[in-house]
Amino acid sequence: MTEPPEPPEPPAPERIAVHWSPEARADLRSIDREPAMQILYCVDRYLASRTGDVKKLKPPLTGFRLRCGDYRVFFDLKTDGAIEITAVRHRKEAYR
Repeated sequence: MTEPPEPPEPPAPERIAVHWSPEARADLRSIDREPAMQILYCVDRYLASRTGDVKKLKPPLTGFRLRCGDYRVFFDLKTDGAIEITAVRHRKEAYR
């Protein structure tokens, strides 16, 4: 008995460039290693497949936020198709 062929995977979205602001780099460096690695994995997964908990921020805030466990990654979409990560904050301090 032969097994049915697996359905083809949908094509992956085009990869886009990521620019980290100096503030976001400092935020990431100040976080413990394990949560920081989870944040990087979460960002990479979002870039590779466009999956993740992303919401557009409401005024007066601008841009988007990606939820990565207890942390929030704030980013803006640029006109050239790239994204700029502007901040990485713990959820307690994210919207203050």
